[in-house]
Amino acid sequence: MRFTRYSKYEGELWDDISLEQLLDRLANFLLQSGFDGEYYGEWNDDGEQTLERLRQAIMRALIEEDLLTEDELDSLSDERGNLKAEAMARLIDRLIQRLIEEGYLSLDQSQAGRDMGQRSLRGRSGKAAEPKIKFQVTDKGLDFLGFKALKELVSSLGKSSVGRHDTRYLSTGVEADQFPKPYEFGDALNLDVSSTLKSAIKREGLGVPINLEYSDLMVHQTDYQSSCATVLMLDCSHSMILYGEDRFTPAKRVALALTHLIRCQFPGDTLRVVLFHDSAEEIPLSRLASVKVGPYHTNTSEGLRLARRILISQRKDMRQIIMITDGKPSAMTLENGQIYKNSMGLDPRVLRETFREVALCRRSGIMINTFMLADDHYLVDFVKKVTEICQGKAYFTTTMTLGQYILMDYMRRRTKKVR
Repeated sequence: MRFTRYSKYEGELWDDISLEQLLDRLANFLLQSGFDGEYYGEWNDDGEQTLERLRQAIMRALIEEDLLTEDELDSLSDERGNLKAEAMARLIDRLIQRLIEEGYLSLDQSQAGRDMGQRSLRGRSGKAAEPKIKFQVTDKGLDFLGFKALKELVSSLGKSSVGRHDTRYLSTGVEADQFPKPYEFGDALNLDVSSTLKSAIKREGLGVPINLEYSDLMVHQTDYQSSCATVLMLDCSHSMILYGEDRFTPAKRVALALTHLIRCQFPGDTLRVVLFHDSAEEIPLSRLASVKVGPYHTNTSEGLRLARRILISQRKDMRQIIMITDGKPSAMTLENGQIYKNSMGLDPRVLRETFREVALCRRSGIMINTFMLADDHYLVDFVKKVTEICQGKAYFTTTMTLGQYILMDYMRRRTKKVR
């Protein structure tokens, strides 16, 4: 009789490493905005997200971010304590393959026809993979990064209640929070049985059968909850990475956190993203991770114009613009389509066009909440004027507190029902 002997499966090192922890350590690399580019003495291939750069980032995360224990590092080292290049390459290759298989990353579509080993990873011969093969963060990866960002923001706020946007109005719904009301055509038919029977008995007296009439119907009431359409305007002019500070990457983190918050807690809300620089453009959320700073100037009026057009098409009770910027408006779009630029102080012509767009937003019922990442006195006056025109809010914050301010403002809004 033939016997089969089984041995205990010890597993492989790459199977023990948590992909969630690895992505958390890679967040700065995946969301980088060009801060470490050519302007700081290090050319990085225009910031392209290639597999070769991903390999280097994973190598740093494994060694510098304590993802590997000392025993695991010893198993990857030779007798002299030096890391084995072949063993580390094999480990990193398997981690990249796991990230792709789990749906956190995807390769460039142009590489889709190639074999996995040929298109992204090192082969058996140990030769390096093609350095120009690009990868993208998938929707699943962006959702995870947004969840982590939101979790960090909420934990820094202490106790807070995240819920839908409550108003002072009442409506009918499944959850009964208020006293019942007579049923009206169009109400959710969530009957308050006891109140309905009480009305019929009061009208005809106690008896069997009980005759119900239309006027006897009573329904539960809940707090009226409104929906909101939001456009997040991100300033990606060159000043967002100058002066020794990366201000654009924290803004992208806030956008991801807001996306996750809306999807989980405010399913009726919408979020669109507009970048403004020399001109303005709307980008899909799937492109948010790879967006970098540039071109150079700040065309605030064009960004407001595009955001206003987007919000006008949204049939929501509330419409708002969240504008994150760190500089003065220094450009505007002329009637012939050309871009007028002036970075020397506050140009009155540019200011007039910007204030005109702010006033048009006000007339369209759109609130503008401005989050300023600078505190120069002339910029403070500019933001105050914007707030005065649109009757919105202004916050003077830093990259460390930007997310907290935006999150608290979004969760604590109490507005009236738009009739």
